[in-house]
Amino acid sequence: MCKVSIGFIGGSGLYEMKGVQVVQEKWITTPFGYPSSKIVIARMDDFEFAFLPRHGKGHRYNPSEVNYRANIYALKVLGVESLVGVSACGSLKEELMPGDFVICDQLVDYTKKRENTFFEGGMAAHVPMADPYCPRISEILYNSCLDAGLRVNRGGTYICIEGPQFSTRAESLIYRRLGIDVIGMTNAPEAKLAREAGICYSILACVTDYDVWYEGEGDVTHDMVIETFMKNIENVHKVMKRTIPNLFKSRRDCNCKDVIRNSLATRIEHISPDKRASLKVILEGIID
Repeated sequence: MCKVSIGFIGGSGLYEMKGVQVVQEKWITTPFGYPSSKIVIARMDDFEFAFLPRHGKGHRYNPSEVNYRANIYALKVLGVESLVGVSACGSLKEELMPGDFVICDQLVDYTKKRENTFFEGGMAAHVPMADPYCPRISEILYNSCLDAGLRVNRGGTYICIEGPQFSTRAESLIYRRLGIDVIGMTNAPEAKLAREAGICYSILACVTDYDVWYEGEGDVTHDMVIETFMKNIENVHKVMKRTIPNLFKSRRDCNCKDVIRNSLATRIEHISPDKRASLKVILEGIID
């Protein structure tokens, strides 16, 4: 199987940019079912990268229906070591305007019914999530935005709500009082599962609206989100084109790949053969 070390998860069309050639599309089966879609292997100059449409081709899955475990597992099988999640989000601060980018450094998981771990059913692990995003990738994304001349904020907290409905006005105002910067529906448990899988992960948050707290704007709608995101897609492409070669050149000197080694709570001899087999890709080098 072709191995690809760089990956992107986001809306369809992110890889459809000038100078990018689609090499192949692959279905990858996992112990957790199928991912949202075929994984697209694309080439830009001398660099190959993987792309997975988070919501499936044609946006078929709402945020609660996305098979996050299968998505991350499939990318791990493919060899992805560095992963960027591209996410549309609402702003909870007036200075973060539609069209801006935010390289978040914190995450609040406010989801309620999503599978958020690989380690269950006879196996337990407790990975640290104090700093949920890889600082190496975050720095590359930030510098790529600056180099492209885009408005970008380094740092910020993303709250992930269950959805698929947008927030009530009362909820939006509460999140603002908590000091949260942006709101979305997709970054959890994506970030947690990437951490468990030993994949370096960070987020490129694309502000599309002011949620519903801002009296100067109309209430947020899906059409509003998509319209702003599609207007900004060229800027997303600019960031990706700068990020991809810099990710390849960067040294993986963070501890993301080793975090699970010290996080297993279950002793190896108590892990069943079936469980070992199902998590072989994630626990490579840790268990035989």
